[in-house]
Amino acid sequence: MTTPQPRPAESAGATSAPTYPRLNARTLRFSLGAPRTFTIAPDGGRIVFLRAPSGTDRGIELWTYDVASGTERRVADPATLLTDGREDLSPAERARRERSREGAAGIVGYACDQDVRYAAFALSSRLWLADLDGGEVRELPSVAPVVDPRPDPSGRYVAYASNAGLRLVDTHAEAGAAGGTPGERVLVGPEPGETTVSWGVAEFVAAEEMDRVRGFWWAPDGTSLLVERYDEAPVPQWHIANPAQPDQPPVPVRYPAAGTGNADVSLWLVDLAGERREVRWDAAAYPYLVDVSWTSYGPPLLRVLSRDQKSAQVLTVDPATGTTTVVREDGDPAWVEIVSGTPRWLPDGRLLTTVDTAETRQLAFDGEPVTPAGLQVGAVLDVDADGVLVSATTEPTEQHVVRVGPDGTVTPLTREPGVHLGRASGGTVLLVSQSLDHDGTVVRVLRDGAEAGRIESRQERPPFTPEVTLLRLGPRELRTAVLFPRDHTPGSRRLPLLLDPYGGPHALRVRSARAAFLASQWLADQGFCVVVADGRGTPNRGPAWEREVLNDFVSTLDDQVEVVGEIARRYPDDVDPGRVAMRGWSYGGYLSALAVIARPDVFHAAVAGAPVTDWRLYDTCYTERYLGHPDEQPDVYARNSLLDAAAGLERPLLLIHGLADDNVVAAHTLRLSSALLAAGRRHTVLPLTGVTHMTPQEVVAENLLLLELDFLREALG
Repeated sequence: MTTPQPRPAESAGATSAPTYPRLNARTLRFSLGAPRTFTIAPDGGRIVFLRAPSGTDRGIELWTYDVASGTERRVADPATLLTDGREDLSPAERARRERSREGAAGIVGYACDQDVRYAAFALSSRLWLADLDGGEVRELPSVAPVVDPRPDPSGRYVAYASNAGLRLVDTHAEAGAAGGTPGERVLVGPEPGETTVSWGVAEFVAAEEMDRVRGFWWAPDGTSLLVERYDEAPVPQWHIANPAQPDQPPVPVRYPAAGTGNADVSLWLVDLAGERREVRWDAAAYPYLVDVSWTSYGPPLLRVLSRDQKSAQVLTVDPATGTTTVVREDGDPAWVEIVSGTPRWLPDGRLLTTVDTAETRQLAFDGEPVTPAGLQVGAVLDVDADGVLVSATTEPTEQHVVRVGPDGTVTPLTREPGVHLGRASGGTVLLVSQSLDHDGTVVRVLRDGAEAGRIESRQERPPFTPEVTLLRLGPRELRTAVLFPRDHTPGSRRLPLLLDPYGGPHALRVRSARAAFLASQWLADQGFCVVVADGRGTPNRGPAWEREVLNDFVSTLDDQVEVVGEIARRYPDDVDPGRVAMRGWSYGGYLSALAVIARPDVFHAAVAGAPVTDWRLYDTCYTERYLGHPDEQPDVYARNSLLDAAAGLERPLLLIHGLADDNVVAAHTLRLSSALLAAGRRHTVLPLTGVTHMTPQEVVAENLLLLELDFLREALG
């Protein structure tokens, strides 16, 4: 089978107005220009945020919003700070952005002091400090590459990671001073010969699978820090090569594949003189450091997790000695879920966590549930004197913001269907909303319960509005979105059916937001009925639903099969069950390849992007959570692998993989291709030179969508 070519009328070089695929790539899926990454001052008077200058400019800028006057002010513009206009990203920063799926450029992150008077950020591997009162932005002395700079609570010092160590700079130091001057120094770092040790950054599995990208935390009084140290020596070394540039040596990476060694992680108390003291817990039993919280409400809190993830502890730390005390233990026969924003102290000293029943994840104060059954808690967003701001929902397609008061009173802050997030501090509440009723992101500022203003969004408006029907299908009430061509007349023609899922744990595709369905609508307009369905294992439907994938990823395909049958019954005159395909990326790629291998009676073609094909090649934390240890459950891994089932392929399959992918490495696709070849099964492989697990490059992202479309049209006839 030959590689399909994009049609000339829609190629990247067309001289007409940009096509949707080009706009989608240029705007990073229409996300550029939306305000993001908010910080509210303790008095509620100032909001700091990031925003690109337009919906097609990737150079993110730093802004503030004055709540009293409702005015915005640009604080830092990368285009003016960098005299040559070019951004130099270190390998460490590129890896950090890959873990957080960051496709933009410029100022992509920042951190503030306690009173939100200063903001520190890295730009082009250099260190910058913005005075949010006066508006001055100056470069501080630093040693490149600068990663994750954070001011101390007073704003006098900034700590940042660089070259495997944690460094400290006095903000009174003059710009342009060389590293090692009295104003800038190493605070803590590897000893001579410790080539696999890093300080002050999160190890791979924490950043990729635990939603923890930080590696150090300031004490509330600014006199010391908690700093992560990890040693990657136990982690196998892999090599990512660039076959298109054979003169370049392969890049060595440490990748903790399932069943192999993890990084050895420890936590240290470090004072401003560089003196350090190890924080000790039973790391042999609980090797995963899930999160750290250090606020003025109580002593430092740690959450640690066993390797099999069936047990967890919450610990307090004595800052004087480094000793820890267990204050809470959790266990689950499947796994203990990681919930962002927990554990935390409440202002009155009670411990904030979540507790799981079979059907509901609830917020808990000192172990007692305070949110009602049926309200699924997704994350803790903020904690202040007014209570706890929580992301929660009773309907999986929606996400709402509620406030839980100190007395446990639950007050919804959003009610309209949509996907909402929020921040709160000092009487100011920020609500960030997407919906099926409007394009883009709406950011509302509430003061004392009333809307006080809005922060402007500069997103590009999509060239069309998705026409989405949300359904609950079958006895399992599978949340499903259905999209027909916008010019389709019911009953006029039977269309091929294209499933477009992610379909695995920790991610939702069926959301009450237009942006979630732009690509799906464009595909539908090319002559498909496009269906997006969230099956078992996906969030927002309770712990029991999430745990249905334990030892069994293959079962997630059963839900997609059920959806095909339900759609065929609901739309007998509009869909053709004899022409069914699936496309997906990452877990969705696994599911798509599985579909044509395991169920050729239902699925007639598939596009699998960056698929996991052999779970022994994926990382420890994610894979062992769901499938256990491969040495203890080899049959589980064999049952969920695509390699052993490859001989079952009877339908057209297009495999796409970035050769620079360090998350789902290209070996997944290459091994499946080898197994298919050994079984004599025809298939197509599209390797992407220099592309990682993301595809932010404009031409690559555009033409991939066009190539997928042509492949599907050819395969389905």
